[in-house]
Amino acid sequence: MGESLIQPDDTLTLWGIIIVWASISIYLEQRYSWASKISGAIIALIGAIILSNSGVIPTDSPVYDAVWDVVVPLAIPLLLFHVNFKKIWKESGKLLIIFFISSVGTVAGTIVSFFLLKDHIPYLEKIGAMMSGSYTGGGVNFAAMAAKFDTPGEMVSATVVADNLMMAIYFVILMILPTLTFFRKRFSTPHIEEVESGKGMEDEKTLAESFWKRKDISLKDIALSIGELPFYSLSYLLR
Repeated sequence: MGESLIQPDDTLTLWGIIIVWASISIYLEQRYSWASKISGAIIALIGAIILSNSGVIPTDSPVYDAVWDVVVPLAIPLLLFHVNFKKIWKESGKLLIIFFISSVGTVAGTIVSFFLLKDHIPYLEKIGAMMSGSYTGGGVNFAAMAAKFDTPGEMVSATVVADNLMMAIYFVILMILPTLTFFRKRFSTPHIEEVESGKGMEDEKTLAESFWKRKDISLKDIALSIGELPFYSLSYLLR
């Protein structure tokens, strides 16, 4: 791993960069239509890729581990507060079928890719297991497959980089498709149409700004949000 301008143990500076760049990404998403089409998450990801590959920030740091081990798990229950469980229960059947179809496609693609590239890429059987596990169950499956098949560390790192790059491109495509006139005319976009109908878009410049505009919050809301976190954290640690 090459040296970077900011060292992995410089936690204060790294946290500052993460927070500032995330804030800039959110601001761009809410103020400019081109950024709204890409989404703030993709802007943040692209910026992180540029900073890490240009040697400004390290590719590995305890700060990043804290994000994945603490921040992301704590964000999950906050996200679930907005979930409509009745709607999930009603639509889960369709989603389950779609998931099964996509899983079969992932496994089939992995098998075909292995036979096509096995003579050109070392440890492809291990990499294939990691990637197929990741695309059917997320990063936890990726790590489990890497440990199960004892994949060399340098191959794991290279696969993570390739995976993140391809997923960034994939997400950009997914974010742009619903905004294209060709697809808007042929496929319904009820959530976007609901926002565009005028509900809450009086002064906002983008859909993102309309969705994330300032909302009323009470002391009870803050207490309930914070009070749920320790219980979720405990259940997460006891898994």
